[in-house]
This record gives sequence, structure tokens and C-alpha cells, in this order.
Amino acid sequence: MLRAVAVAVLLDTLVQAALAGLFVTGDLDLLTWHAANASVLSALTVAALVVWRRLAAPGWPAAAGAVLVALVSVQQGLGEARVLAGHMPLGMAVFGCATALAYWAFTHRTGAAGQAGQPVTGVAGVTE
Repeated sequence: MLRAVAVAVLLDTLVQAALAGLFVTGDLDLLTWHAANASVLSALTVAALVVWRRLAAPGWPAAAGAVLVALVSVQQGLGEARVLAGHMPLGMAVFGCATALAYWAFTHRTGAAGQAGQPVTGVAGVTE
């Protein structure tokens, strides 16, 4: 569940960036899509935060999830106010945060192996 939500947040962040890029190149209709998708991204980031907390994840991913929720809210406000000087760089911060959380979701290990510092098996069965 954690991985699915983290990937959904990351992919939707990528969709936001693509919509913004296409809007900037002149397709004005995509601004409406970009604004609508901001609400989707907001909902996904809140869902991610809830999942991280319910799974009793370590503190930093939950804190990063809370920061991501705040960043997306600020991002949405800046976009609606057309403050692009803040909106565009903050979009990069949102993407970086979403990437870090997705990476953590796929590399975090629980149980005896993760806690004792023992090697863990990766996706292909290779010891990491």
C-alpha cells in the first residue's frame, strides 16, 4: 500500500510538471487541467501521509510527508495567485520530496533484517 501511494504521488507530480510544460509552450487549455490536477495531488499527498502514519513508519518519512502536504498547499496558492517566481522552483522541491519518499518506500525494510543491519534481498533476489 505504501509503495502504491508513494508511486501515485510521484507519477502525479510528474503529470503536473508535464501539464505545466505544455501550458508554457502555448496550450492554454492545459492550465485548467493543471489546476484540476493540483487538487488530485493534494489528495494523494494527504493519503500518503495517512498511510505512512498508519504503518508506524519512522519519523522522517512521516515528517517529509507532512512537509510535502504543506509544499503542495503553498504551491497551489502560488499558482492560483500567478506568482510563477515562487511556483516554479517550489514545484521542483515538491518533485524532489516526492522522489525521496518513493525511494524510501521501496528501500525501507522492516523486521529483523532491517533492524539488525543484516543484508536484505532486493527485488531480483540480489543482496543489497
